[in-house]
Amino acid sequence: MSACEPNAHGPRKAGVVIASTRAAAGIYTDETGPIILDWLKEHGFDTFPTMVVPDGEAVGAALRALLTQEPAVVITSGGTGLSPDDHTPEMTLPLLDREIPGIMEGLRRAGAAKTPMAMLSRGHAGVAGKTFIINLPGSPKGVMDGLAVLDPVIGHLCEQLEGNHGH
Repeated sequence: MSACEPNAHGPRKAGVVIASTRAAAGIYTDETGPIILDWLKEHGFDTFPTMVVPDGEAVGAALRALLTQEPAVVITSGGTGLSPDDHTPEMTLPLLDREIPGIMEGLRRAGAAKTPMAMLSRGHAGVAGKTFIINLPGSPKGVMDGLAVLDPVIGHLCEQLEGNHGH
């Protein structure tokens, strides 16, 4: 059984936004999108095509476009650090109705056990309507660590957002 069972209306939908100016320009091949897509599929989600966009305002536009499709989950990768063009957290925060700080605390704690650089991640996790949004780092290892943090909670999180408390 997958952690996020399909709801009464069929499989849950999920979207992925990759914030990378170089990948969007074709200079660099995105390595995190396929990892996230595989994880989502393993957890029973139907996925929209991955959106690879330049850092900055394009991330906000991609998130807003995805939210019109009412997915259960949106995962971003990249743009969470301190580089001048890292603005994924700033593009995400205005869209959130409620933050879920414990998820990001868990993500940073798990990452910091492997590299102190994880403490520099400024990502957010929260809810926009009935959609869970999380900002993961831009590195494959950081993404895998973040998804491992989500593994035990994603099913319950989805149930709660759908109004099924599953207690």
